[in-house]
Amino acid sequence: MNTTKNQPWSRARAAYMEFPQARLAVDLTHVDFPDGYLDGMSRPMGLAFEAMNRLEAGAVANPDEGRMVGHYWLRKPSMAPTPVLRAEIEQTVAAVKSFAAEVHAGAVQGENGAFERVLVIGIGGSALGPQFVSHALGHPRRDKLEPLFLDNTDPDGIDRMLARLAGRLGRTLCVVISKSGGTPETRNGMLEVAAAYGRAGLAFARHAVAVTGAGSQLDRVASEQGWLRRFPMWDWVGGRTSETSAVGLLPAALQGLDIEGLLEGARDCDEATRMADARRNPAALLALAWHFLGEGRGARDMVVLPYKDRLELLSRYLQQLVMESLGKEFDLDGRVVNQGLAVYGNKGSTDQHAYVQQLREGVPNFFAVFVEVLRDRETEGAPPECMVEPGVTSGDYLSGFLLGTRAALYEKGRQSITLTVPEVSTRTVGALIALFERAVGLYASLVRINAYHQPGVEAGKKAAAGVLDLQRRAMACMAANPAMRFTADDLAAALGNPNEAGALFKILTRLAANSRGVEQSEGRGVDALFVHRAEIDLDKTPGA
Repeated sequence: MNTTKNQPWSRARAAYMEFPQARLAVDLTHVDFPDGYLDGMSRPMGLAFEAMNRLEAGAVANPDEGRMVGHYWLRKPSMAPTPVLRAEIEQTVAAVKSFAAEVHAGAVQGENGAFERVLVIGIGGSALGPQFVSHALGHPRRDKLEPLFLDNTDPDGIDRMLARLAGRLGRTLCVVISKSGGTPETRNGMLEVAAAYGRAGLAFARHAVAVTGAGSQLDRVASEQGWLRRFPMWDWVGGRTSETSAVGLLPAALQGLDIEGLLEGARDCDEATRMADARRNPAALLALAWHFLGEGRGARDMVVLPYKDRLELLSRYLQQLVMESLGKEFDLDGRVVNQGLAVYGNKGSTDQHAYVQQLREGVPNFFAVFVEVLRDRETEGAPPECMVEPGVTSGDYLSGFLLGTRAALYEKGRQSITLTVPEVSTRTVGALIALFERAVGLYASLVRINAYHQPGVEAGKKAAAGVLDLQRRAMACMAANPAMRFTADDLAAALGNPNEAGALFKILTRLAANSRGVEQSEGRGVDALFVHRAEIDLDKTPGA
């Protein structure tokens, strides 16, 4: 499958493949595979197919936590390894549909009447997937509930969201998503929102739904407080592959989207990507292209360029799916390999005016993934076609920019993959989700890493907890010595850990900026002096 700039179409056409079952096409005409590359990769790809078969059959794929990885069962429950799991999946989908129908019919209401909007509180996979699907498929005229997302622990961001909801909380349904219930960002958002309900004289529990693990901290809170519903989040579904679980299905159903179509699209793509022949498997072709273009070690970044406003959030969604799955220090044999595949992107043709200049003429440290959508407009309610020039529409321009940018990059030796779907629909969005999920798993096998654990993420969470503990100890020390003025070095010495001076300086300056019981009395920079000014209750949490 050698494709060069001067290659006739009769040869290049072999690098374009359609997969009608999955409603997509994979175009590798701008990938310069050397002759025999695919044949030479047949053995490692065969091993990748075998590993995927074991995963789908229920093998423990996350050894750190002793967990299976079963997101493929979510759209085909008959594949689940036990009847109990199959029943749980089917019952959850039915419960999601039933609850959404009750909300839409007004049978389940807020304290001020029928729900008009849904606020999803989550982070990472509990927000990125639902946001992507909501943005891709929503429509203000058709949405049953207006979708909103709170996905960070930034106080200003929380305040901005609460300002949007001022006077509207009594008709806002809150969906809190956290597997453990202890994820700090989600917990903080929930507590801040609950406090806002309390200030408005409303009961948060009468407006709240939980998606969480059975017996989790959040599950216990929802049960004790009498929340409207609780939906399961299983330990065998990772956050970044949870869009076809209740994590993604519940927000989508409440918004009024066709979740059966989403599941069907993912299921159809799963079938196409189970083919044990790389040339007839779109996910295998994608994984092989990543492997070749990144030299098997992520040597080039992946720039995702969907030429459709509705797919604007695809690159953000893929950042977590790809980078959390593939960014690993060790391979399966315990050797240090520092694998990964960096992802960034935005949308076409916005990038004609952003970073395409560098892509074409700057550092050649990337390959592109173009996403082409054939249908320019939705057929339902579309206005008469507008000609911006004689015989030319705005959609013609968009297509021209895609093809022109692809050609301009290739002229400079910048290679690219093009994925084509007929339209943006629940089925094609489901197919894209399933395509990239499978490609990530197959690629991980090719480079011999585990795609289904994330020790780096857990390390970051532990480090953050350590910073908060240091803050508590620092405040306690200053409170015990209210007349003393401390530099960061003084406080670190008083706490018996001089190596923490840098962290303490950052902590003290932020606390002082927020009038949190610390005042900067004099001096600037690292030698500034800080004094304790007001006692604060560090154990108090809003809405608890």
